[in-house]
Amino acid sequence: MSDFRLLALGDTVGRPGREAIEALVPPLVRDRRIDAVVVNAENVAGGSGLTETLAKKLLAVGIDVLTTGDHIWKKQAFAEYLAREPRVLRPFNYAPAAAGRGCTVVQTARGVPIGVVNLLGRVFMDPVDCPFRGADAALREIGSRARIILVDIHAEATSEKTALAHYLDGRVTAVVGTHTHVQTADERILPKGTAYLTDLGMTGPYDSVLGRKVEPVLYRFTTQMYAAFDVAERDARISGAIITADPDTGRAKAIERIQLAVPDAARPSFAAREDEAD
Repeated sequence: MSDFRLLALGDTVGRPGREAIEALVPPLVRDRRIDAVVVNAENVAGGSGLTETLAKKLLAVGIDVLTTGDHIWKKQAFAEYLAREPRVLRPFNYAPAAAGRGCTVVQTARGVPIGVVNLLGRVFMDPVDCPFRGADAALREIGSRARIILVDIHAEATSEKTALAHYLDGRVTAVVGTHTHVQTADERILPKGTAYLTDLGMTGPYDSVLGRKVEPVLYRFTTQMYAAFDVAERDARISGAIITADPDTGRAKAIERIQLAVPDAARPSFAAREDEAD
């Protein structure tokens, strides 16, 4: 069977991030023969959280699975949608009573099933269950239903992400980090065949501070006074990685970092569009 290609994109911020996906992902999927797309979408709704409307818009573009992170509960009504949509995940290592699921198996258009696991780190983060034990439990739940398995570890500490990747080496196809909004340059294949990248980076407006307008962030840093951090609008890009794997074994063969900007001619006027949280 020919190689399987999986596109993973990092934290998608606001309308600029979503519309960068709409503009860039379909042609990328076509030109690079991508078989599946996984996107971290926890910052899509106004820069924090996700809504049912926006999740459906992303899935309609051809995204196979949406992962999230520590902002998943920012939109309270979203919990009901999480409970019934298997293609949208919250971190597996939240309390078992939390709405939704932390892993899933979906059938791709090619007919090859993929498993996706969403985990949350604990270092410098709010308390959650152990992501290492969570990974073990998620893999037991996926079982033999998928050989291609991607793990999104949404975490602050690079050491925690790297340790998890080594813990899962040979057991999953890829471990990719999200949360910091800064793409790292340490992509590699680990000794037992798992692809790894510490952070996929941010999909969103790069003329910003981590996706937020520069001026209020500077005001906050220089005065220590409160300022609303609105989503920035300019230089929208997608950021992530393409993982090539053997669909028969699930082992990764290559990982390539990508970062693509929306061409000037295709850039919408984000500031003129409806409210980010819609």
